Amino acid sequence: MMYQSFFTQELERLRHEKRYRTFLNLERCVGEFPYAISGDSKQKITVWCSNDYLGMGQHSQVRKVMIETLKRSGTGSGGTRNISGNTYSHVALEKTLSDFHQKEASLVFTSGYVANETTLATLGSCLPECVFLSDEKNHASIIHGIRNSRAQKKIFRHNDVSHLKELLSSTPLHQPKIIVFESVYSMDGDVSPMREICALAKQYNALTYLDEVHSAGLYGSQGGGMAQDLGTSNDIDIIQGTLGKAFGLIGGYISGTKELIDFIRSFAPGFIFTTSLPPAIVAGALVSINYLKNNAQPRKQHQFNTNYLKKKLEEHGLPYLRNESHIVPLIVGNAQKCKEVTDRLLHHYKIYIQPINYPTVPVGTERLRLTPSALHTPQMINYLVQALVEIWKDLSLPQAA
Repeated sequence: MMYQSFFTQELERLRHEKRYRTFLNLERCVGEFPYAISGDSKQKITVWCSNDYLGMGQHSQVRKVMIETLKRSGTGSGGTRNISGNTYSHVALEKTLSDFHQKEASLVFTSGYVANETTLATLGSCLPECVFLSDEKNHASIIHGIRNSRAQKKIFRHNDVSHLKELLSSTPLHQPKIIVFESVYSMDGDVSPMREICALAKQYNALTYLDEVHSAGLYGSQGGGMAQDLGTSNDIDIIQGTLGKAFGLIGGYISGTKELIDFIRSFAPGFIFTTSLPPAIVAGALVSINYLKNNAQPRKQHQFNTNYLKKKLEEHGLPYLRNESHIVPLIVGNAQKCKEVTDRLLHHYKIYIQPINYPTVPVGTERLRLTPSALHTPQMINYLVQALVEIWKDLSLPQAA
């Protein structure tokens, strides 16, 4: 096989389909979020596609404890958790996460992706005759975790409780079952029917696995996520989250019963054989979580900015997907035009948004995923919407129905 020719051919196919992705080099500047410096042009731009929803990536208390920990403990952890990479900070973070999600125990991973893939692969491969019931729009990390487990899987239509019930009823009651779903889906921004899914899990003797990555820190009386907001935390067996979005750092975790968490800790290769997070990252996450738990103002400002952005888009007939969350998908419907919109935003208006296209979303639903943060201002929102109105008119893009 001519390997290089194959690689070149496949890359050319992506370019021809207008799906070849380019990344802008950015330098985020403390004290100026959501502004950043473009590494290519050295110009200041406004970022509208960041997952640092509450701006905790620049919070002074978080930075202070990270610097202090770095000076005291150095850069890396020194190994895996079971060899030499288990620190007081790791243990304290897991205790804090358990309290945050009202669970008995937690386990920290190197990323949210690893937390999903590792936990699901371990459960599916170890539970005898396990069956996964997975929402069709679940994240790639969930899909790969289930696939790597080699367990049986049944895919239910997105947020379709009736279809889920149909699949559950066709599975023997005694057979191990895990319902896997997300609280907030990252591409459409819609929210799962959590209460109904939990009720079905009880009825059909299934475990529930909830991905809260786009919800933890943002919803609930103490920021514990959508499950806390809906009062269903006790009905969820496993809550999975990330430290890389609302908390402003990197890392992932799961929370559940002591026995379940200890089982994953003892059997999961993706945890056992991976170097643990650096102590400075863990210490920063600890401060970030505690700050958001005791301070609702960033969440309130985030919701205000989200609602204001949606209101302005509606006023100008721009076609965004209505939902109950902070994710604002603006539909373009064409890969080439989607890229042209983002290029114009960057070069003419100094606004940075990445185009979202296939395979992340189906062909014909290409979009801009706008993610307002707590640090965007009404002036920034007005400027963004005006830029979009002008581009929509120039490119003759469809208005909202």
